[in-house]
Formats: sequence, structure tokens, C-alpha cells
Amino acid sequence: MNSKLNLEDIAKLAGVSRSTVSRVINNHPYVSDDTRQKVLQVVQEHNYRPNLAARALVTQQTRVVSLVIPQAVATTFIDPYFSVIIQSIMVRAQQHDYAVMLWVGDGTEEVGRFCDRILGNTFFDGVLVASAISNDPLLPRLKAAGFPFVVIGPPEMEDANYIDVDNVRGAQMAVSHLLRLGRQRIGLIAGPLNLFSARHRMQGYRQALERDGRALDPHLVVEGNYTEKSGYLAARTLLRHHVDAIFACNDLMAIGAMRAIEENGLCVPDDVSVIGFDDTPTISPTAIALTTVRQPIDQLGQTAIQALIDLLAGTLATPHQVVLPVELIVRETCGAMRG
Repeated sequence: MNSKLNLEDIAKLAGVSRSTVSRVINNHPYVSDDTRQKVLQVVQEHNYRPNLAARALVTQQTRVVSLVIPQAVATTFIDPYFSVIIQSIMVRAQQHDYAVMLWVGDGTEEVGRFCDRILGNTFFDGVLVASAISNDPLLPRLKAAGFPFVVIGPPEMEDANYIDVDNVRGAQMAVSHLLRLGRQRIGLIAGPLNLFSARHRMQGYRQALERDGRALDPHLVVEGNYTEKSGYLAARTLLRHHVDAIFACNDLMAIGAMRAIEENGLCVPDDVSVIGFDDTPTISPTAIALTTVRQPIDQLGQTAIQALIDLLAGTLATPHQVVLPVELIVRETCGAMRG
């Protein structure tokens, strides 16, 4: 077997013209079944692989999209959210015969260089950005370069295409639920506030307090980074301010908070209620089930990649902006079931 064969070689072996081989390789119509099978048999026997770079020069399409996650590698692959969303994007892309090129930001790399590496690699048709970050230089550079892109989360560019979940509403539901349970001092473990998702969840926290006639106490707000360790450290700070409930802006931080509460000699939910956000598959250090805000992560990824594919096909009206609903899942850590 010789994988170095070109179209002319395949044509000679199959006894057809080069253009016929090209039509078969690119799955074009107007080729008889017998001829198609003859060519495909030669292709299989000789393990022929088309030159994708050459094909891209002709068709102006690579059938490749870039997925950019502007986070540190360690954080990305620890957080179950990204595992679910990457898988959902990959599955839908494969259904449409697209490959996915993954770019994961490294906290040690200068942001401008990260953007240069992405834009310097032109072997993709469009870009899916998996998190909307404040002052992200990548988005205006993608727009200036003419690359179609879709963002998960609302970016600062008003005319950008994005898919998001209702983060504000989700946080409102969580905090309002704790207020209805009679909790008086509700702490917030926020996500990184350079992420719009984290800002929106903090906004929902504030709005729920205001609707109940309460002012935001800055001592009860601690910023985390969506890791379990940051939730643990943030909860230790909040416990010094005598909170009786904690709303953590993702499930990993909620689990870290529960560990801190128990180490402090307190009980969840009798002493401190806990609610998370995401409803991702996590391993809890205790047997108690986590109350959380469920966001449709799988649907979020599929909707985002489908929007990008439709954008590339020219079938999507822009700006395309979608906000998916969320749901409060009441389990044991909030205390409602014991009531």
C-alpha cells in the first residue's frame, strides 16, 4: 500500500479520468455507481488520503472549525463543564462532517501571542469561542480578519453572534430560594469577574437581595476561579462573617465550600445551606446531594456549533443571539427537603 499516491495515480489504477476521481473523493453527483465503487476500491486498497491543504485551496473550505477556550489548561480539564461542552461540540461537528481544532489558553502565555498563534493558523473556516471574557482582544481581531465566529456567552461586541444561558435568572432563583427558606446572611462565591457569566450571576445575586429589601454586603462576596480549592478558601472567609447560606457560582466551588463548612464543625444544610450552579457530574466528598442551578450544557455546546456551521453555510441571519433557560434543582444541601 502506498499512501503517497496522488489523484493521477488513482485515476490510472481505476481506469478513469482525474476529474472523475476528484468527483468521487468530494462526493459529487453525476458519477455512476459502478465507477464510484471502482474508484473507492482503489482508494481503499492503496490507503489513499486526499491532500486537505490542496483541497482547501480549490474549495476555499477546510471543513475545520477552531474551538477556543481562553482559560488555563489545568482549570479547563478539571472543570466538568468544559468536558461536557467539548464533547457536545465534537459530536455535532462530526455529524456535519467538520473537524474541530482545539485551542486552550495557558495562563503563562501572553494574550496577544495566543491570538497571534490562532490567527496565524488559517487552516479553519470559523471560530467558536467557549467563554466570553472582558476586553478579549481575540474577538475584534477575528472580526477584522473576516473570520466568522460564535461566542458562548454575551461578548462586549453588540453585533456579535452568541449563545448563552440565563445566568442572571439562574442566580436570582437560587438566592430567592434561600431567602424563602429564611436564610439571613447569604454569601456569594463568585466566578472570575473577567468572565461575563460570572458577572451576570453576581448581578442575579444582587437583584434577588434587592427584591427582598436587602442591600448587598461586600463582606459576603468573595471571588473564586471555578475550582474546588477556590470555593474552599472562599467559604472559609465567608464563615468568618457568619453566613448561614452560600451560593457558589459553579458546582466545583460549592463542593469546596461544603468541605470548608464541615471542617469548621458545622453541618450542611442545618447550619449553612449551599447551592451550586451547572449541575455537572461531580464527585461530592459527602453523601448529601447538591442543590444547584441546572444549565443545559450539552444543548449549549450543540446550539453554538450549529450556529457556526449555519453561519458558514450562509443560512444564518446575523446577529444571531440566543439565551437558553435554566432550572433550579432542589436537593438536600439547601435544607428545603428537611423542612
